[in-house]
Amino acid sequence: MTENAAGFQDPPAEVLAEAAAAFGLLASPARLHLMWALSQRESDVTHLADRVGGALPAVSQHLAKLKLAGLVRSRREGRRQVYYIDDPDVVTLVRVMVGQLTARVQHTSLPVQGLRGLGG
Repeated sequence: MTENAAGFQDPPAEVLAEAAAAFGLLASPARLHLMWALSQRESDVTHLADRVGGALPAVSQHLAKLKLAGLVRSRREGRRQVYYIDDPDVVTLVRVMVGQLTARVQHTSLPVQGLRGLGG
């Protein structure tokens, strides 16, 4: 790791690759909507599909990817699989990003589209 002028050490390449993969998963509006919903409360796939307006199989696939990446977890309650986020930092990240963009749309004339196309 190398230290920058602010005194912070740069993370190893493996950490950056993992973070980029996680952010890549969150780059999908459908998966981000699921993460937003799960940051509010745990839920089963049926309720999540209703909330985000997605087809049950598609929502299940998105949840499987998020679970595989370690962003969400699940537990069985009878016949239901209940999904949740157990990392408070992930909850904070989702709430801050979505909350800031929502506030920007509601309180200014700046469009959310201003961020589109800036990714590398």
